[in-house]
Amino acid sequence: MSNQETQYTADLIKYRKERAFETYEEALMLSDNDKWNACVNRLYYACFYAVTALLIKHGHSSAKHTDIRSLFNKHFVKSEVIHKDTKKFLSVIEKMT
Repeated sequence: MSNQETQYTADLIKYRKERAFETYEEALMLSDNDKWNACVNRLYYACFYAVTALLIKHGHSSAKHTDIRSLFNKHFVKSEVIHKDTKKFLSVIEKMT
């Protein structure tokens, strides 16, 4: 991987992490105002951005939500790097959006 590609990847990971934190902050503001449907939506996207950053860091990516879930499950849940309850949580909030 060239220096330019490495820098692009690092920038993309940073951007996705920032989006995850910003979106989480939005969810907190919405919950403070009892906007639960919108809050759950923001929580889902905060998780989506964080998982996307994690996958990119480990050389995996996709634009599709279904692919992101599959990659996360394959590389982190099935290998027990991340506890299976995390996958359940992500599935629950996705169904609520």
